[in-house]
Amino acid sequence: MNQIIKKTRNKIANQKKKYLFLGVILLCGIISGILFLFFISKEDKSLVKDELNLFFQSITEKKLNYFTSFWNSIGSNFLFLLFLWILGISIIGIPVIIFFLFLKGFIFGFSFSSIVSIYDLKGFLLAFFYLVPHHLLLLVLFLLVSFYAINFSIRLLQVLFLKQNISLSHHFKRYCQILGIGILGITVCSLLEVFAVPFFLDFFL
Repeated sequence: MNQIIKKTRNKIANQKKKYLFLGVILLCGIISGILFLFFISKEDKSLVKDELNLFFQSITEKKLNYFTSFWNSIGSNFLFLLFLWILGISIIGIPVIIFFLFLKGFIFGFSFSSIVSIYDLKGFLLAFFYLVPHHLLLLVLFLLVSFYAINFSIRLLQVLFLKQNISLSHHFKRYCQILGIGILGITVCSLLEVFAVPFFLDFFL
């Protein structure tokens, strides 16, 4: 009984360490994205400003194509999710998963700092309502999928190279469930991004 409790505690501790590691990777990506704005040229900053102005103008002038925006959002996020998931069933996918999680954090940090830098105090409110509701949820979702992708990849290594007796079918079933949860989460995030976020942004533009 004591051995079972000890194994359970060790397993929980290891899971926490993995989550903490991935959380640090994501945080490093966000910080890098924020700092990156200070190193790009004035021309690049001008291009970013033009793109943001064009986007926010489409909201204020009610020119946003909701249907197209929704499918673009759900399509790009689904492809990223599927890519992470497929990497989990490849033996060499772990470093790529870590890199792409960092990249997601980088994009979030760069987007946030760009909006705040260009629009000052109003930019903080714009960045908050534009990024926080759905992007933070997406980051948590990708963190979860990355965790399970790395776990499944480790299981494959244990079975193929260490010849451990592990039921891959059980782990794969759970891994497929994670993909289903991811698809559901992406759908909710895309709905928030396209239909709810522009409504709130309209108050500050």
